[in-house]
Amino acid sequence: MHGETPRTAAAGVGPRLADRIAAGRDLLTGRPVSLYGAAVLRIGYGLLYLVFLLREFPHRAEIWGPDSPWTPALSRQLFEQTGWFSVLTLSDSRAYFELCYALALVTAALFTLGWRTRVLSVLFAVMVTSFHARAIFMTDGGDNLVLLMALYLVLTACGRRWSLDARRHRRRKTGREGERAGVRTQLLDARTTLVTVLHNCGMLVIAAQVCLLYGSAGLYKVQGGSWGDGTALHFVLNLELFQPWPVLSHFVDEYPLAIAVAGYTTVLLQVAFPFVLFGRLKYPVLTMLLGMHLGIAVLMGLPLFSGAMIVADAVFLPDRFYVFLPHLCRRVLRRTGSPPEVPGPAAGSGTVPAQGGPDRTASRASTP
Repeated sequence: MHGETPRTAAAGVGPRLADRIAAGRDLLTGRPVSLYGAAVLRIGYGLLYLVFLLREFPHRAEIWGPDSPWTPALSRQLFEQTGWFSVLTLSDSRAYFELCYALALVTAALFTLGWRTRVLSVLFAVMVTSFHARAIFMTDGGDNLVLLMALYLVLTACGRRWSLDARRHRRRKTGREGERAGVRTQLLDARTTLVTVLHNCGMLVIAAQVCLLYGSAGLYKVQGGSWGDGTALHFVLNLELFQPWPVLSHFVDEYPLAIAVAGYTTVLLQVAFPFVLFGRLKYPVLTMLLGMHLGIAVLMGLPLFSGAMIVADAVFLPDRFYVFLPHLCRRVLRRTGSPPEVPGPAAGSGTVPAQGGPDRTASRASTP
């Protein structure tokens, strides 16, 4: 009797473990997850880098080109030690640099639009890596995050939603369905499974990277004394390097209680972020993080870093949110754009009687 209980428990654990393994396999290979999230990452980071390159267009030669104090020769010497690579250092010619810069602008624009995304994602990653490595001593946290996301997006199917590729696929879908029904082979099935696995693994790595970033940043802040006593943001607001609008920074610094609350809230959000992703609590947390990044962009003058973090946070929103978002926008536009309804005249004593024409007047005059 006593020996049957462990056997029964073991027999029950086996099917449950098999079911979980099967569920995990189906989740990994069944269908690509978070396709809208991948599209948001593609559009966000492609647009961010395009705006970044256009903003630095007047200073391109001093940052990445032949007029930079960090010459291509010095970059090549550093690459021999670090293993980095940049297509910008293949030639010292100014014409070559201008050609690379023009190709980088075109690559970022086409990647944002989602044209031939499989190829453009690789070119976009090479381009971001090349510009990052060429001026590596001028990069910050935002540049590092964009570089990582550009590499991760190579694995994902980020062009299946909100892209020119998706539009072209919808137009050819009807013609391809009949063709594939007779030509489907094991090779096509294996390719589909491989693409799905790579996409799901890429999205998992992106989510883990963002969780690691927030968690480590929060834990580092906990160890600092200025974050513990609520004065960290006070010192940040008084740094000249992070004062794009000094008047605004001094105005915010006049409220020490609000600054202390904002500092404690920042640490709490960052530490708790990895633990709230599997419940509804993640929506208010993401909303507060959005406000935090907007404040960093305005008060500290770090729009690229804030934009990169906001785009990264969008990966945790489910696809049903992005599907519902266009319907919500159309409802709002319909309500705000439609003219107000004018109530018609009510029937009863308040109605205006029908007015008679010339014929009715003459007939009334002839009636005794």
